[in-house]
Amino acid sequence: MADFRLPFTAHLKELRNRLIISFSAISIGFLISYALAERIFVILAAPLLKAMGRGNKLIYTGLPEAFVSYFKISLIMGLIIAFPVIVHQIWKFVSPGLHNNERRHTFIFIGSSIFLFFGGALFGYFVILPLALNFLLGFATPSMKPLITIKSYLAFASKALLAFGLAFEIPFFLVFLAKMNILTYEQLRARRKYYILIVFIIAAVLTPPDIISQIMLAVPLIILYEIGVLGARLFARPS
Repeated sequence: MADFRLPFTAHLKELRNRLIISFSAISIGFLISYALAERIFVILAAPLLKAMGRGNKLIYTGLPEAFVSYFKISLIMGLIIAFPVIVHQIWKFVSPGLHNNERRHTFIFIGSSIFLFFGGALFGYFVILPLALNFLLGFATPSMKPLITIKSYLAFASKALLAFGLAFEIPFFLVFLAKMNILTYEQLRARRKYYILIVFIIAAVLTPPDIISQIMLAVPLIILYEIGVLGARLFARPS
């Protein structure tokens, strides 16, 4: 196991270096995304345009709204592109506190974290967004026609996709806590009922304001928690 008897300033320097690398990756991701912002928005808006039907378009009501929307898209995509680098930097920062045999699992942990994040985002895009949009647009009537702005849809979609991407990290997070001896398998099982309550609260906060999105987030979160509990049982550090 690594020696923790390093000066506090050394730990701060290490943290600073990891943050610099992470922010640099986000900046590069932002620049790449900004160059492709229009194409990215077309892909992001595809579920809405399909749900609205042929001939409908998004609108913007303020002169800077389109520019600000492209900027936000680029920032969000920059974070997503940089996510593997951010995870790697977090792991590099905490790995000195692990045993040598645990460090050999680096690629497994990093790979699973990246896979879960993008899997969650794709699940949100291909499954949740179409369901939620069809449900919400179903309230339109001949006397009420939806005129959706770029700004409102971007906030709706990005919030949902990021929520599902992060939500799918739960198994990785629980196994990590078990490996660090912060929580045990028994503690995770005992706190299941509290977790379920918290999940429905989080789902109400993170997802767009409709009951379908909230339930569709809560149920996978509960399943992912059970997977994480099983993983904690299998991979927890021996006492």
